[in-house]
Amino acid sequence: MAAAALGGLGLLRARLRLAAAAATTSAALGRTGHCAPPLWRGATAAALPSAGRSYGSQAKEEEELRVRYLDDEHKGIVVLGLNRSHAKNALSKNLVKMMSKAVDALKSDKKVRTVIFRSEVPGIFCAGADLKERAKMHSSEVSSFVSRARATINELANLPVPTIAAIDGTALGGGLELALACDIRVAASSAKMGLVETKLAIIPGAGGTQRLPRTIGVSLAKELIFSARIVDGTRSNESGKTSYQSGNGGRLSNRFSN
Repeated sequence: MAAAALGGLGLLRARLRLAAAAATTSAALGRTGHCAPPLWRGATAAALPSAGRSYGSQAKEEEELRVRYLDDEHKGIVVLGLNRSHAKNALSKNLVKMMSKAVDALKSDKKVRTVIFRSEVPGIFCAGADLKERAKMHSSEVSSFVSRARATINELANLPVPTIAAIDGTALGGGLELALACDIRVAASSAKMGLVETKLAIIPGAGGTQRLPRTIGVSLAKELIFSARIVDGTRSNESGKTSYQSGNGGRLSNRFSN
């Protein structure tokens, strides 16, 4: 039993390193325009999914959500990649529909052991709801959209396998709520996170008012929600909002990294 538990812990740590590599490499892309290899605790660029790895027929460049099934030593890991570069990965009706479909498929896939949620767009995780699209909606459509987005994020939170958010840039509003629905969050030190809805005289509508207090405590959560304050990856790690911080060069700086 103890050996199995230790083996499971080692497997989870390997997957956290993979998620951190995703966050670090995307952040590096935003700074330099090319991929800098992650160099922490013996890890190499081989830990990160590369262009040469086979992901199956689900991965298509034009899709707003890329679903990748990893192979070889990472078999059983599924990477969901937000890919709306023109809209900073804002949550549109179509993207939420694609997310819902992907999560629904993962629920019944017995071969899936871990899900990593990341961005395919350098420097941005998710900017929240697509407000330009929302401005064109009828009031009844807005209510329906918010309900579906909330339901989709709840389904992500209820997946029967560990879920990891690799936050490589800005995660605001619904983008942070999406990350909070994951079991573990790995953030680049350059990441920016906040529930900023109160600037628009509204409240977070996809679980942020519930999950943020559970994660960092009621008092600090109230301050961040009431003020719409944005914090960086380092501060998020210190407060407990994220589980790991992946800094420049890819080094994990957290009490669980030993």
